[in-house]
Amino acid sequence: MREFNYKNGTLCCGDISLTEVVKEYPTPVYLYSYDAIMWHFRKIQEAFKEVDPLICFSMKSNSNLSICKALVNAGAGLDIVSGGELYKALKVGCSPKKIVYASVGKTEEEVKIAVGKGILFFNVESLPELIMIDTIAGRLKKKVKVALRINPDVKADTHDYITTGTKEKKFGIDFKTAEDIFDNPNKYPHVLLKGIHVHIGSQITDTAPFSTCIRKILDFVDNSNIEIEWLNLGGGFGIVYGDEKAATAEEFAKAIVPLVKNRSLKLILEPGRFIMGNSGILVSKVIYVKIGSTGKKFAIVDAGMNDLLRPSLYNAYHKILPIVERQSKKEKYDIVGPICESGDYFALDRELPELIAGEYIAVMSAGAYGFTMASNYNSRPRPAELLAANGEIRVIRSAETYRDLIRGEKILKEMK
Repeated sequence: MREFNYKNGTLCCGDISLTEVVKEYPTPVYLYSYDAIMWHFRKIQEAFKEVDPLICFSMKSNSNLSICKALVNAGAGLDIVSGGELYKALKVGCSPKKIVYASVGKTEEEVKIAVGKGILFFNVESLPELIMIDTIAGRLKKKVKVALRINPDVKADTHDYITTGTKEKKFGIDFKTAEDIFDNPNKYPHVLLKGIHVHIGSQITDTAPFSTCIRKILDFVDNSNIEIEWLNLGGGFGIVYGDEKAATAEEFAKAIVPLVKNRSLKLILEPGRFIMGNSGILVSKVIYVKIGSTGKKFAIVDAGMNDLLRPSLYNAYHKILPIVERQSKKEKYDIVGPICESGDYFALDRELPELIAGEYIAVMSAGAYGFTMASNYNSRPRPAELLAANGEIRVIRSAETYRDLIRGEKILKEMK
């Protein structure tokens, strides 16, 4: 997390002290670094420059309009998975010809809108979806480009919930079905079979699964005598959350580029976490420190699993740092939130300097799959999102209010 470091004993984002941030903005609050976002994006650009890929930022990792706009301005396309993400992608001025659309459950209405907008192509997840797209395109008198998402049955060493490339998972089409589709294009007269898409999972820290996957896909293309224009390798490049090792952009490129560079294929990458994960933090305040009957210490903070779900959902590890360094004996704490669930925690038995009520902590590596997975569970307003850029803090999403919680609801007349 190159932009988040201690300076004179205080955690800073660039040159901005977080002690100043919390004076002005109530916690919990998300804070992102523009410089970190651009740095990570350019690392991928530079690493893969030999094959000049279209880099489609994965909006599911962080769909804030300002962040997506910054990446689009830097030359990125967008990887979307819903009609809502398409709406936001167009709002930030992304060219439809740089939008690719995945998701196993696209609805007819979503497909109709995307066809009308002229997106680059759909990543098709199943035969029924392909038939639906072909039917809708026919009604609209359009020819629609698609890439078949093939499930290569490659296991990546990551959490089971974010493993997507094995045959037991809901994603993608098996090789036999894909071959039959490519062999019978006349069955789908309004669809242009232009590419193959693969995505084997998220938070993959090793290059080997990508190499294995690409070899299987290219063998399939060669053995089936298929002609395609695009090869979409999806996303999944992992980051460092704690002390684990993760391949760099250069190492991923070193494994991938030699396999594809001599092919007449246009390459697409769909990074999300790699760009955003270590570009943001969640700042929270310690409300109380409670000592349980067994002596266990609980640091109860004002952020909860509704703000950052990853630890509860995946037992994910996030570093936690006090905003102000203090030289004190380390003690073990459960860092927990106010949600009425035992699974509402950010860390268990974590060694930290003594924590006291009223101080602030930063949950690190929270820029991806943080706010996008946030909810109003327990009727809690979602937090603000801030962006540090050019030496100042800007609000890129206001914190919700209690009034926001009831927007769209109504009390029936007979209940008044």
